[in-house]
Amino acid sequence: MMLHALASVVPNLILAAEEGKEIEAGITEGPIVEFAWLIVVIPILTTFLIVLFGKKSPFKGWLMAELAIGFVAVYGTVLFILNATEGVVYYGQIEIAEIGSYTLEWGVAVDGLSIMMYFLVGVVGLLVFTYAKGYLEGDVRFTWFFASFSLFAGGMLVLVASPNLIQLIVGWELVGVASYLLIGHYWEDMANVDAANKAFMVNKVADAGLFLGAIIMAVSVGSFQFNDVIGVVVEGENGMLSQYAFWAGLLIFIGAMGKSAQFPLHVWLPDAMAGPTPVSALMHAATMVTAGVYLLGRLFPFYLDLEGMFAGDVRNIIIVIGGLTLFLMGFLAIVQNDIKKVLAVSSVSQLGYMVAAMGAGAYTAGLFHLFTHAFFKALLFLGAGSVIHAVHSNNMSDMGGLRRYMPKTFWTFIMGTLALVGIFPFAGFFSKDEILASMKYAGGHGQPIANFILVLGIAGAFITALYMARAVSLTFFGTYKGDGHPHESPSVMTFPLMGLAFFALTAGWTNMPGIYTGFTEWLATRNPLSGIGDHHPESFDFALIAIVTPIALLGLGIGWWLYGRNADDKTQAERDTFRIPVLWPLWENLYYIDDFYMTAIVRPTMGPLARVVLWFDMRVVDGVANAVGAGSLALAQGVRATDENVVDGVYNATGAATGASGSVLRRAFTGRVQQYAAFSFVGVIVIAVLFIIL
Repeated sequence: MMLHALASVVPNLILAAEEGKEIEAGITEGPIVEFAWLIVVIPILTTFLIVLFGKKSPFKGWLMAELAIGFVAVYGTVLFILNATEGVVYYGQIEIAEIGSYTLEWGVAVDGLSIMMYFLVGVVGLLVFTYAKGYLEGDVRFTWFFASFSLFAGGMLVLVASPNLIQLIVGWELVGVASYLLIGHYWEDMANVDAANKAFMVNKVADAGLFLGAIIMAVSVGSFQFNDVIGVVVEGENGMLSQYAFWAGLLIFIGAMGKSAQFPLHVWLPDAMAGPTPVSALMHAATMVTAGVYLLGRLFPFYLDLEGMFAGDVRNIIIVIGGLTLFLMGFLAIVQNDIKKVLAVSSVSQLGYMVAAMGAGAYTAGLFHLFTHAFFKALLFLGAGSVIHAVHSNNMSDMGGLRRYMPKTFWTFIMGTLALVGIFPFAGFFSKDEILASMKYAGGHGQPIANFILVLGIAGAFITALYMARAVSLTFFGTYKGDGHPHESPSVMTFPLMGLAFFALTAGWTNMPGIYTGFTEWLATRNPLSGIGDHHPESFDFALIAIVTPIALLGLGIGWWLYGRNADDKTQAERDTFRIPVLWPLWENLYYIDDFYMTAIVRPTMGPLARVVLWFDMRVVDGVANAVGAGSLALAQGVRATDENVVDGVYNATGAATGASGSVLRRAFTGRVQQYAAFSFVGVIVIAVLFIIL
């Protein structure tokens, strides 16, 4: 397979925006980058190998999946280090088809954005796959799980490796199919099947937006290539793309809303917790729900105001949707009793921060939070899974006092909590601070709506601290309320917790404004992004930190006072009695969004509309089909009768006449020359007589 590099000089985001300078592209060729396509191929290939040979292989397919994701982790880490030290930009592609003037290509993108995702999917995936072996031990569909899990990771890698819209959509759909299989893994319970169907259908509705937006964009540019689209934007060509840019940008964002579970298309994600906990961890950390944010990052220049020609106006919609999501979804976590659903709606809220950052024009800030969030949210989900594994229940009402029995799980969960809340020096502090600082900057530089979203972001920090304090208190403090004797999880499950805890502590140190901004520089290696206007704080906004940090600590304090104080002297029910009139039922019923969809869409579709469609199908469609069938039958019978009675009759009569003539003529041809001469003489006489008469 021949690959070709499409590398050029790559601008540094900061310098390009502020000084118009460029940095060297770094590595654009060599076996390390040219064979990066193996990152995509090996997990996909492993899926099929597990299906075919998994049950007879060592560890029933887990080892094959572990080795495949381990390869991705090692290769992704090598590329990550290489990009950090020298910079890497490489686009390798092969042509697979031509449709009219459009060329369909398949390939691999190796730049700052894709390398970050390779690293996350590989490293987080490796730890989650390791954990899953202990968690799924004894599962009746152990092999099938790891086949689906490998496809899940592989589909995400197809998506992030894509240099074009077609390949991205293929990866997008692979992730969706794999998520359907994994969410419905315990299909014996109909609720799990319903959850899988719900996730699939909601995403299909959103995917329609992505497909239409991609078509509009490709037709306008004449290419499906991301670099071609971004090149048009950077050069400021006022062609077809500028005419339809708003609608293309909006439709693509709708697709991102579905995958990243943004309000009001978030309804599928809490129910998706029906799947095994390792699925939840990988889904929320490095696959699926991060895909929407990744897509916005890949097309980020398209959403900037470049002389008002492209989709800059969509950014106001993006920041509002992200702001509403980060604020409204946080409240839902306060009322959840299922520990996984607490973390699920928490992920939706944190994704709202990332999306809002993109809407504020803060490319680096949004992706930096995606980077740090991957580690501490995977840690929290695996910690929750460790607890569930010990008490055999998802409900926090069956927990309590587990810090005494599960110290490793407890302390790593605390580290994940502090990172999520944004307490210094944990990772979430740095990424969340950069998002809020970027919103503040955008609010003062031509985007007034960002000021309002900044307020929601600060309020969101308080809400995050409150619901995490509640979750920690109800799970680890007080007295144990469940059955049996809880115990610490085995080392195959606790080792990944410690690995993720390390990253939850240190990942934020890669981007400290005014001190060290390695992440910004690593992310800058992509082509082309000159003049994108991405804002980077030159130093910490200490005034903002002085506001946000006390608010977060206040949320932790109130949460502890409501749920953790005197925990040993109270029952779980007594500890969790805090209610706010009116708002509490609203949150418990998820803002009645599900009810609205059922009332406004599902039931009318399944009721009157379905009956109308059924009547139309039976009476009109079937009637037309039956009439056409009856007419065709009658015509066939008529043709058959004509064939048998007329055509065959003519053929038979002709044959009989020919046979009779032949018999007569056969008698005349005796072979005697004298007879032939006599016939000739008579013929001449007859002709002469006729000539005379006539």
